[in-house]
Amino acid sequence: MENKFSGSNSGMEQQKEVKIANQRGGTCEPILRILALVLTLTASIVLRVSKQTEIVTMKVIPTLPPIDIPATAKWHYLSAFVYLVVADVIACTYAAFSLVLLFANRGKKNRLGLVVIVLDLTMVALLFSAIGSTGAIGLMGYQGNTHVQWNKVCNVFGKFCHQVVASAALSLLGSLAFFFLIVLAVLGLSRTSK
Repeated sequence: MENKFSGSNSGMEQQKEVKIANQRGGTCEPILRILALVLTLTASIVLRVSKQTEIVTMKVIPTLPPIDIPATAKWHYLSAFVYLVVADVIACTYAAFSLVLLFANRGKKNRLGLVVIVLDLTMVALLFSAIGSTGAIGLMGYQGNTHVQWNKVCNVFGKFCHQVVASAALSLLGSLAFFFLIVLAVLGLSRTSK
């Protein structure tokens, strides 16, 4: 009778994989984690301080002259921007926590390295989804949508829109840092399987 678990790793091979997962990246890993921390922290700050007030001319009734009304754009007026700030804060907090764990468990054999890889992957997915939603709303603000009569707002709130773009770009760079951490882990695991 053939053993149905013949393809699984033995205990010694699993310990070797865990050891490699914990030692992945060498000096690259701390640098990438610090980079991810700084980028996501900066992205959340840039978006949280974005606010712009402009005088907008509106015509309320066609027979009356237009009136000037002050209008303000803030990051928390749109749920996509709130989502990006929350995602950046979560990723920043995780990056700080994983950096502490990295230095605390340097050279130790435990399964924590595999958990960190899964959490790195989760941060990439979280940040990519937040950047995508922010990009969709940002594009709507930049181009408008004539089919549903949504006007462009970036021509009025240019500074605000630039800050949103800067925040999204910083978040993208932070997510790429987490992505490269995953690539380092996969390369480390592939070396052990040879």
